Amino acid sequence: MAAYVPVPWVSPLLYGAVLLGGLYYLAADLGDSSGLLSWRTAGFVAGLAALLALGVAERRRSAARVPLLLARCALTGAVVALDASELSQVLFVLLPFTAYFAFGRTAALALGALCLAGPLTGYLLTAPGWYRDMEYVSDLLMLGIGLVLAISMAAVAVGEQRARRELQEYAARVAELSAATERNRLARDIHDSLGHHLTAISVQLELASEFRELDPDAAGRAMTEARQSVKLALGDVRQSVRTLRGEAVRPSLSAALAGWVRDGGAGPRVTVEVLGAEDGYGAAELTALYRAAQEGLTNALRHARASRVSVAVRLTEHAARLAVADDGCGFTPAEATAGFGLTGMRERVHLVAGTVDIDSGPGEGTRLTVVVPRGGGER
Repeated sequence: MAAYVPVPWVSPLLYGAVLLGGLYYLAADLGDSSGLLSWRTAGFVAGLAALLALGVAERRRSAARVPLLLARCALTGAVVALDASELSQVLFVLLPFTAYFAFGRTAALALGALCLAGPLTGYLLTAPGWYRDMEYVSDLLMLGIGLVLAISMAAVAVGEQRARRELQEYAARVAELSAATERNRLARDIHDSLGHHLTAISVQLELASEFRELDPDAAGRAMTEARQSVKLALGDVRQSVRTLRGEAVRPSLSAALAGWVRDGGAGPRVTVEVLGAEDGYGAAELTALYRAAQEGLTNALRHARASRVSVAVRLTEHAARLAVADDGCGFTPAEATAGFGLTGMRERVHLVAGTVDIDSGPGEGTRLTVVVPRGGGER
């Protein structure tokens, strides 16, 4: 099991109580002792100081758990032997207490049983009939209660530390997933907005270059449309910045799609039809429909070599249906490798509980259909 950190104030507090009690016992001459100024008293104080230093070493060197535990057992035994007041026997409760953090519950219970068996064995060997002496019985009983309380306190502390670690790991996983989700969202926005406009600009500039000598008017119209696409791209960038700053306003699907209408010019003809009211549809749903339409139009401009592209949206009280159809070269959906645009579009539509369907074939054009339920919100 992973090593946990003992409660830092318990051991020093107990060492201080034992030290004060032992010194008071000697200063008041309460028993048959050699007094304060003796090698035994000096050894007693030095042993407590060594135990205190050992606690600091345990917190800094968690790898050497077994040697440190053995050293603690030896020092505790030495302090108990040197203490004339016999108050230091309470330090035995710290052995299973610290062992619980380093080795777990089983080791702590085993060590607690050994701590209780030590004095019991001594009583059996040196004090016949000890069970009739209330002093011996009370000492043994108080040691047992102290061991139970110490192990219980260690169990509570380990449980609290384990819960805190799990909470931190969970928070780290949530932060990682949130960052990944935000990266995917930004990637979709960049691809869907700038990618679409840059594709349109590229197509229009190519047309302007090709028709520059043959049809200057067509070339001029292509340049005009390219400049318009640049303005739309800047508008999308500003909208994305407002969204990141939390200042986004509710999008208007019909107004956004209306800017795509193209009748004549160097590129394909684009028609847009929006039927129904947008009331009841959230920003996430309208954005998913807009980005899906944008992806369909981008693919028609980039790959389909179409002469006509139609964008139709029908908004009902239950669901919105988007259809983007072109008369281009088409493709076989089962054999095509989905690019990032289609993948991002499916992710965006699925986030609002929608569905995506692509119907196409070689020489038959392509029809993209997206259905988004009303009022579902982003999942």
